[in-house]
Amino acid sequence: MGRNNQQQTLDVSTFLRIRKWYLLALAAIALTIVIAQILIQRHLNDQLDDSRVINVAGRQRAYSQKLVKEAMLLHSNHLTELQREELLQRLGNTLAIWKVSHDGLQNGNDSIGLPKEDNTTILQHFNELSSYHNTMVNAVESMLAAPDSLKNENQLNILLANEGPFLEKMDTIVNAYDTISKEQLQNLKVKEYLLLAFSLLILFLEVLFIFRPLSIQIRETIRDLVKSKLKSDQDAQEIKKIFEEKEKSLQELKELNFVIDNAALFASARSDGSVVFISKKFLTLLEEPKIAPNTHLPELLTTDDGQQQYLSEILTKPRKNIRSEEIEITTKSGKKLWLDISIIPIHPSNKKQSILLLCSDITERMQNQKKVEQLTLQNYEERVKQKQVQAGLIVESQEEERKRIAKDIHDGIGQMLTALRFNIESINLTNKQKTKEKIEYLKDLTSDLIKGVRTATFNLTPPELGDHGIFPALHKMTTELSKLTGKNILFENKAEENTRFDSLAETNIYRVTQEAVNNAIKYADANYILVTINLKNNLLSVVIDDDGKGFDPSILEKRPKNTSDGGMGVFFMKERISYINGRLFINSTPGEGTRVTINYNLCETKQEVEQ
Repeated sequence: MGRNNQQQTLDVSTFLRIRKWYLLALAAIALTIVIAQILIQRHLNDQLDDSRVINVAGRQRAYSQKLVKEAMLLHSNHLTELQREELLQRLGNTLAIWKVSHDGLQNGNDSIGLPKEDNTTILQHFNELSSYHNTMVNAVESMLAAPDSLKNENQLNILLANEGPFLEKMDTIVNAYDTISKEQLQNLKVKEYLLLAFSLLILFLEVLFIFRPLSIQIRETIRDLVKSKLKSDQDAQEIKKIFEEKEKSLQELKELNFVIDNAALFASARSDGSVVFISKKFLTLLEEPKIAPNTHLPELLTTDDGQQQYLSEILTKPRKNIRSEEIEITTKSGKKLWLDISIIPIHPSNKKQSILLLCSDITERMQNQKKVEQLTLQNYEERVKQKQVQAGLIVESQEEERKRIAKDIHDGIGQMLTALRFNIESINLTNKQKTKEKIEYLKDLTSDLIKGVRTATFNLTPPELGDHGIFPALHKMTTELSKLTGKNILFENKAEENTRFDSLAETNIYRVTQEAVNNAIKYADANYILVTINLKNNLLSVVIDDDGKGFDPSILEKRPKNTSDGGMGVFFMKERISYINGRLFINSTPGEGTRVTINYNLCETKQEVEQ
């Protein structure tokens, strides 16, 4: 224990020592960086001042030349009075700026950003320059004071005589400024190199006295940790074996707890049926707050005598296997419950058998099952009644169809045959002229009679439907009806090929299409009817469009189902399509025509045939 404390103290002291040197090294590096930045900023500020001074000094040379140039222009004889006044004003402004800049270079001037000059060499040059500068200033001021004086010629000569020496001295001053700036920059470079060397030295010492010992200590620590890990792995293997044994025991307990938790309705009883234990949830379901000692389980489960006797027989009977069954019980309040009971025999060491009762409440399932049976029976009875009503309506429709056919034959073909007979009997061979006229009339009447017979035959059973299928049959129907009625009845086939399918489906689709076209002719007063058929992705679609007067689709829902408007009526059209598992859609708007759509899935027919 003492050795560990000693080792811990040594580690802490080593860490504290390394941290102290490390912080000192970082502080030294940070200090060198701060000093370098201070020096650089100071030099930059000096450079800004030097650049401003050099700029103004160089500008002094330009302004001296400008003074001389403007003074020479003032003596020109070609100037007007206005030009002379402007030139005098510019000359005065130039002189003022020149004087201010000259003074600012020596004594400083905040308005033009010039510092006060401290260098003795440069001040000595300015002292040597001052005589030329003052002489040139006096000459220009004399010229400005008396611009028309005859002495101005002498003043101009004085100005020209002093300009050359002034420019030479200003060049000397500018060069002196440049030399001083270079010396300052060289000093800064030397300081920067010293600071860099100092920083590198600190880094070298930090690597030598901090990082190297620290890396050695870390390597030793890692080696100790690897040894500890190997030892801990061995210990872990031993602990793992102990845990596996415990996990196995816990798993067995979990499985037992799972069974008990998921079978909350459970009880145990002796061989005579007396209760040993019963769960609280079971008692709550049976509406029993508590049980008396030696209470028998059948009496606890139900109040019905017959149910008690049956439960006594199955619970007290010795058995070897588990028995499961569904039993209805009656609680004290008279509530009927259904339980799914599993009776598990238990054979303890005393050889007296006892039982474990596991139950599930299936009352809701049994009630739903009874409801399903009742609904199934009710639906079956409704379907039978519906089929009976449909059969009656179909028979009625067939009778109506027969009456219509009989009426068409009686009113059309019968009358034409009667007229044919009367005209034949009234032929008088002696009167050739009238006989000839009657023969011509009989020919026309015979043609009408043949057309009527063909129409009636076509409406009964079109031969194209059985011979060639729905595509040619619909084409033939639209063509014939267009000729007979004079309406524009067109047929458009968008299918790629003529496909044959179930004959019953073909017949029903043909009849529904025929009824839709007849309704458009008779009731919608349509002049244009288009029948379009298409077959795509095993879906047969027949669309009947007309430009008739249309109607309100809500009328169809209010109309009784046995109404047979237009032959079969809409009800029988839907019944025919429903019979072949197709779908019928009727869309109409008053004044905008009607569209009837028939959809029939050929895949369903193929599947039924395969089955």
